Amino acid sequence: MKGIITFKGKYGATRQYAEWLADELVLPVTEPGNLSSEKISNCDFIVVGTSVYIGKLQIKNWIEQHIEELSEKKIFLFVVCGTPADEKDKLSSYIEGSVPPEIRKQCGIYFLPGKMIYQNLSGSDKFMLRMGALLTRDKETKKKMLTDYDSVKKENLDALVKDIKRYTVAAKQPVLQS
Repeated sequence: MKGIITFKGKYGATRQYAEWLADELVLPVTEPGNLSSEKISNCDFIVVGTSVYIGKLQIKNWIEQHIEELSEKKIFLFVVCGTPADEKDKLSSYIEGSVPPEIRKQCGIYFLPGKMIYQNLSGSDKFMLRMGALLTRDKETKKKMLTDYDSVKKENLDALVKDIKRYTVAAKQPVLQS
């Protein structure tokens, strides 16, 4: 089976996950701007990685531009963010706001923890983060928003890798006729 990994992130966590996946699954990895419609059409499945920025998936526009080609593919979508796993409504809103309903049904969706190193943020991102913290009433949440964290670990990919391997093995099996 032919597959490819594409990703779009902002500060390196999504790239790191994509590179680990490429090594583990022996798949090519490329940024979405380098992935033509023809290359998408030649794949059996696509692994799409994205970070979240202001509640939207970074790769949203690319998905919308290639919806026709993607609608015919199995998609494994990994979303890298700082939103805790127990905030299911917030996580779901990222998908609902960025992934067209036509392709959601063939997406396996995996939320992966990211990182935030304040000193590495751009000036505008630091400003937006500080403004968001100012508008937050809960003191503990405010503190967390401005505290560095790095939860990017290879083992976070275990479920995704397992599911991709299961899919590729199952797809190679002939369908038994009765």
